[in-house]
Amino acid sequence: MRAADLIPVFSYALRGGKCAKCGARIDSDHLVIELGAGLIGGLALYAAPNVAGVAGAIFGWFLLTLAALDAKCHWLPDRLTLSLALVGLAVSIFVDQPDLLERVIGGASGFLALFLIGWGYHLLRGREGLGGGDPKLLGAIGCWLGWSALPLVLLGAALIGLLAAVTLRLRGQEVAADTALPLGSFMAIAAFPLWLIQTMGGSLL
Repeated sequence: MRAADLIPVFSYALRGGKCAKCGARIDSDHLVIELGAGLIGGLALYAAPNVAGVAGAIFGWFLLTLAALDAKCHWLPDRLTLSLALVGLAVSIFVDQPDLLERVIGGASGFLALFLIGWGYHLLRGREGLGGGDPKLLGAIGCWLGWSALPLVLLGAALIGLLAAVTLRLRGQEVAADTALPLGSFMAIAAFPLWLIQTMGGSLL
């Protein structure tokens, strides 16, 4: 393996989307994630060319990883969501908006809101309606954006989810009440643009 094989996107193009060692086809998901990571980093530093931008890039990369895992495996690892929450709280040392109290309230209220919704749904319907990682992810997002942004995160996730459901129907796939859709992915996709707006334009509300 050469040094060029370690360069994201370039190495994929250089090898024609094949492994340098065995020649096997590399899933195009890898290329999409590499491009997404580059775009996130660029947008974050454009929004804030300082330590806040670096923090925002880290936020976006966490979200990208979680979105990919939830979309493909319906899995939001506790290690990642907890790390995302802790880093979000720690960033308040360097970034004053939102402040630490808003972040703490955001973490607690985000988790509790979805946890109670999931618990109530299970109580009424006798089946799981939310994955166990979804409340934790919303709480972690709250640790970055503050409590006031959470309704917008959920609204954005709902709209993205509706678009995903319509797309599935147009492709001829059945969409029913028990169809599993990756809410975590939708929340992650909605959260990063809100961070950009918050960073470039101040308060979201």
